[in-house]
Amino acid sequence: MKMKRNMLALTSRDLLCTLFLCLVCSAQKLPGRDPNLQSLYSGFIVQDLTALPDGAEIAGFLMKDIPKRYYFIVEEDSSPVTVTVTPCEAPLQWTLTLQVLQDQTSQEGSGESETLHLQIDPKMPLYGQSVELFSYRGNDVESYAAAKSPSGIYRLDLVSIERDTIFNIYATTTPESDQPYPELPSDSRLGLTFVGHTSISLVWKPSLAITQFQQPAQYCVVINREHNYKSLCAVEAKLRESTYSKRVRWPDLDWRMPGSPRLASMANRPIIRARSTKFPAGRQGDIRKICTGTKNVFTVSQLTPSTQYYVDVFIVNLLTNASAAYIGTFVKTKDEVKRKVLEVKGGRVTEIPIKRGASRTLEYKPASSHRVVTLSLHSCYQPAHVQIRQNRKIVASQRVEGVKHFQFVGKPKARYQLHLRAGDAGRTLLKVHMTTHPNKQPFPSLPRDTRLKVFDRLRSCCSLTVAWLATQEANKYCIYRKQVTGQEDPKELQNHCLDPTTRSKSEKVSCQFFGGSSPQKAVMTERVEGLEPGRTYQLDVYVKGQGRHSVKYQSKIVKTRMTC
Repeated sequence: MKMKRNMLALTSRDLLCTLFLCLVCSAQKLPGRDPNLQSLYSGFIVQDLTALPDGAEIAGFLMKDIPKRYYFIVEEDSSPVTVTVTPCEAPLQWTLTLQVLQDQTSQEGSGESETLHLQIDPKMPLYGQSVELFSYRGNDVESYAAAKSPSGIYRLDLVSIERDTIFNIYATTTPESDQPYPELPSDSRLGLTFVGHTSISLVWKPSLAITQFQQPAQYCVVINREHNYKSLCAVEAKLRESTYSKRVRWPDLDWRMPGSPRLASMANRPIIRARSTKFPAGRQGDIRKICTGTKNVFTVSQLTPSTQYYVDVFIVNLLTNASAAYIGTFVKTKDEVKRKVLEVKGGRVTEIPIKRGASRTLEYKPASSHRVVTLSLHSCYQPAHVQIRQNRKIVASQRVEGVKHFQFVGKPKARYQLHLRAGDAGRTLLKVHMTTHPNKQPFPSLPRDTRLKVFDRLRSCCSLTVAWLATQEANKYCIYRKQVTGQEDPKELQNHCLDPTTRSKSEKVSCQFFGGSSPQKAVMTERVEGLEPGRTYQLDVYVKGQGRHSVKYQSKIVKTRMTC
């Protein structure tokens, strides 16, 4: 401790030194935590004393059931004394006692012995005896504070009652000027401004350390699923358990006690967790710590729906690393929105409209006895993404553009779930068909390239020649043409599901069957005549297979020549 204000008389100072030397000389070192040696030190009084600095927080380590003692000296009567103990990993039991002193010479020099000016109970025992001032057992941050305390040796005894642990101690005789911990506002409760399915938003009143005293400080938000934390060192200890734990070997010390042999076995050396002053803000285990700087609003995202979380906020002094805790709270995220599952009936085509960025879920339950399940998808507008599950196991996941066919080996009592999602480019419309009869396909197969090709050399003022790729299947191909005026709906050009029955008969050019040829020779051509010079036309090709549904190739916009 620092020397405070006026010095005591020489006899009083000598008495303090004499008493302290007696305590230290009689101290004994404790052995390691070998269970076989518990009986050796159970009868001893632990008097290894460590001096506490005045006005600074220190960290310590305790092994279970092995106490530690600290001391500090108050040389003046009526001095303010504050002692704060912060448990980090486990509950502590700690006691603060005062060793009462007696001055040998009165201030008038009469030579008569009289007690120092103690502002305590008159029944308190005098020199040579200890008086218990405060005792606590638990894991809260607890303090002893007295505005006027007597002079003497103050002793702090600590013991961990559950397991090895770390802790912090702060002691001072000038609490008003030290201000070791950042000051909290008068209302230190946390407020919730938003609670969603996977995120929550917090707000809290700013600390005076930032708004008034301009101290270098920051806020840290802690969220977990177990309980609220009462100190930041408890949070850091939890974070260290998974990432920063390591074994520290004890040096080969000569652990001896009077009348006891040297401890040969060091198998039960404790594990000390490495201390770190800075931790990543990412998730470690079931706890997250995120520092927000001086912002007193924050949104925590990537949470689990329908889950209770405990939230704490700490204000941390960046120079001393001392912290103070706001009043923690807890919140339960909203229940997960159950997706509406649409049941698909076998052998029928179902149209599924999906908005941009949205998704739909479908389910198909085939008959108990089936060998094969065939899925056909036709994307009418923008491409979509499909994920297919068979009995909750993902069996396919890919992008769908145009027509796609899937086939799966049947399983008894199998269920098929389709998760369809539209992209960010725009809305889409999907036609879905599922069946256990693989020969019954509603949509014809398409080639990989569904573009139409117009030969520029064969383009005249009144005719065009168009070509497209076909497939080996025997399908019917029909070509349509329509003069473009500029007032057409652009969505109509993108819709590949429009049926030719919606077209005017005057727009039909011709129909022809094709199939059976090799893929290299599956090229079809058609000459479109009867066009007007200098006009713009839209060309469309529809293909129809064994089913009743047609599929349209990509539309082609082309202009005839002005002169022949």
